[in-house]
Amino acid sequence: MARNALIVWGGWDGHEPEAVAALFRDLLESEGFGVAVETSLDAFKDRARLLNLDLIVPVWTMGSITGDQLAPLVEAVTSGVGLAGCHGGMCDAFRDAPDYQFMTGGQWVAHPGNDGVTYKVRITGDHWITQGMPDFDVTSEQYYLHVDPSNTVLAVTRFPVADGPHAPNGPFDMPVVWTRMHGQGRVFYTSLGHTAAVLKQPEPLEICRRGLLWAARAMPDGKE
Repeated sequence: MARNALIVWGGWDGHEPEAVAALFRDLLESEGFGVAVETSLDAFKDRARLLNLDLIVPVWTMGSITGDQLAPLVEAVTSGVGLAGCHGGMCDAFRDAPDYQFMTGGQWVAHPGNDGVTYKVRITGDHWITQGMPDFDVTSEQYYLHVDPSNTVLAVTRFPVADGPHAPNGPFDMPVVWTRMHGQGRVFYTSLGHTAAVLKQPEPLEICRRGLLWAARAMPDGKE
């Protein structure tokens, strides 16, 4: 039976939400998903629809979410619907909604050096999502996040690369890719994806593909 996903995009245009949503749609459709794409957070109000999904992909930087939009989303994930996303489209969304941040496992707070930083992403987790992946370099925003300590971290980046008030605290590792559970729902996140071009690089693209499948419980047989 075909799996179904919902992508909801909007918010700040600087993160190219339409293009990133299209990339996620193409990845999912190539794996046999039926994919619906919406441009209003009111899509989250339809509780019955959400509860019948396999995966929800938010692509919505900043903005605000109302209680009647957020509550069905949290209920769906808690009940077992997967949640997956990237960069600010998932973890710099709805800054005034701690229940959303509690679900996603992290929140952006800074990107020292802005988008002109070249940094290494180092694979650390023994997980199907990153299995066989080499370490790789990215030139983009290096996300500094407040992160839930219960996350399962699969990749990190070393700080500091750019100067900033955080630099005297280094060196230290910041999570780039993680998974977690929220109730029965699987949650996947990668901080990569300032633009669609960053996500289209081979390693970020494959991590996203596998992360989407993992969150939707659509991995190949025998994989977890």
